[in-house]
Amino acid sequence: MAISLRRARTIIRKALEKGREMGLKPLSVVVLDAGGHVQAFERADGAAPGRFAIAHGKAHGAVMLGMAGTAQMKRAEDQAYFMAAVNGVYGGKVIPVPGGVLIRDRRGAVVGAVGVTGDASEKDAECAMAGIEAAGLQGEI
Repeated sequence: MAISLRRARTIIRKALEKGREMGLKPLSVVVLDAGGHVQAFERADGAAPGRFAIAHGKAHGAVMLGMAGTAQMKRAEDQAYFMAAVNGVYGGKVIPVPGGVLIRDRRGAVVGAVGVTGDASEKDAECAMAGIEAAGLQGEI
């Protein structure tokens, strides 16, 4: 199963709505397919222009490693050399923190990832999960 543009837009819309409901700083949200390609991206009014690269790095690391941001952060803390090497392999584009959330279909297969940035990483991840669930998919923080 691939992530359709319709589902990607739902994920983004609901993640941004959740951020507004929580009173967070302006968020940026990217949805990647299982191959790490951008399916959709939006930056809320007032979000810093450089946030695309951060959102993308969170999602990119999740989908390419098959490991959500929280697990990546733990791995970076436990095995800094490994994560530094991984980041080298991926051209410095991996940001191993919460907010990079794996998207799984109902069978558990990874179909993509969401990257949310703009506020505290844990809050970013919460917004990503709201979007994923609204699209009828499963997320892994």
